[in-house]
Amino acid sequence: MTRAARPTLAIDVLVVSGRWKGTAKAKSIVRRAVTQAAARTSTKGAELAIVLTDDSGIRTLNRDWRGIDKATNVLSFPAKSVPDHLGDVVLAFETIAQEARCEGKPFAHHLAHLAVHGFLHLVGYDHERSKDADAMERTEREILRDLAIPDPYRTAASKPRAVPRMPKQANRARRRRS
Repeated sequence: MTRAARPTLAIDVLVVSGRWKGTAKAKSIVRRAVTQAAARTSTKGAELAIVLTDDSGIRTLNRDWRGIDKATNVLSFPAKSVPDHLGDVVLAFETIAQEARCEGKPFAHHLAHLAVHGFLHLVGYDHERSKDADAMERTEREILRDLAIPDPYRTAASKPRAVPRMPKQANRARRRRS
């Protein structure tokens, strides 16, 4: 007796901005992140598109679909009327890069987090209410932990502080005096 093949999640990644040229691994990063999210949420037998755009493109989408005339990092568009199509996740290069720099995170980690975040919106997660936000963040943390990515919600204040090191010259001077 043979086992029927399990339907998998089909992920199309579309690069619509030249800003992504320097990030050759971006496609594999978002595919891996979303594949892990799908496994964690038992999502299979469906498809979705991930669009890698720039701030200008996402600003237009944000304005036209949400009435907010500014760029954002990620937008999700659930497909409600197309069978087996979960929807689209759109990611903006400049905003993601700037946030990663400001938060001291590797670009790849922040990109993976936002791909997971966008995917979770497609499968019904939300963060409008505190209870829902807690559930979504908990799921994001679990998925990112599976990907060996540090907790993105751990604030700088909650991170252990490194013990400041004295400059080498100060250490040498102190040893000479001892």
